[in-house]
Amino acid sequence: MNINRIDHCFNALRVAKRKAFVAYITAGDPDLRTTGKLVCSLEHAGVDILELGVPFSDPLADGVVNQLAADRALRSGTTLRGILTMVSHLRRTGCRMPLVLFTYFNPIHRHGLERFVRDAARAGVDGVLNLDLPPEESAVYATLMKRVGIHPIYLIAPTTSSSRMAAIARLVRGFIYYVSQEGVTGMRKNLAGGINSRIREIRRHTRMPIVVGFGISTPQQVRQAANMADGCVVGSAIVHRIAEIGRKASLVSQINRFVKSLARPLQKKGTRWNRNGKYST
Repeated sequence: MNINRIDHCFNALRVAKRKAFVAYITAGDPDLRTTGKLVCSLEHAGVDILELGVPFSDPLADGVVNQLAADRALRSGTTLRGILTMVSHLRRTGCRMPLVLFTYFNPIHRHGLERFVRDAARAGVDGVLNLDLPPEESAVYATLMKRVGIHPIYLIAPTTSSSRMAAIARLVRGFIYYVSQEGVTGMRKNLAGGINSRIREIRRHTRMPIVVGFGISTPQQVRQAANMADGCVVGSAIVHRIAEIGRKASLVSQINRFVKSLARPLQKKGTRWNRNGKYST
């Protein structure tokens, strides 16, 4: 089995002494055809790993920005099956960037767990971050995904106990997503306190890369968060900009410029994905 693109990404970034810039967009916002174009553009805008949000009608962990994006995506007819078809097309046309599905368990359950794992692997999905499947109930889920080379990714929150961290560390592959703030997704004026100490605690349980997300929305915050972890995630700020621009013909180019500005603090020469799935030098 080939090395997972997420592992390849972090290995290359480690050699380059660089931190990962992880971006999030909602698949299907404003429609899947545009999402496909955005993915291709973001691959060359400084994004190391891209999270594709699977729209769901009851996104309890999301703030209003991502809730509205999920609603727009559902109204455009986006389904999990359609997202997997889009990913498959992206892989056939040369996309080599690691892609992670950011989802609630309900769409997976409706698709059928074993069928989902098989279809996601065939499409070219690298990881799945399941927001509401407790680690205590995800042993079968994690085993099925590991069997086909997909990484099960888990969240750790500021309120996660040490014993729960240990349980998550036994299941996780790819990277750990540290939720820097209590509450839902969304833009914040300042980063939360205590990130450094929590990351040090997580590192006592695992050697997996740790990325920080929730509330990161400016280049300065990107730099601050990445200094404390192996990378950072920007989501709501990008989704908000997509909503502002809407269906204008310039959407893809404007988002490309915006994301470049966010990723710039982490950029170094020699760490961009090329068409062969490797970092160019």
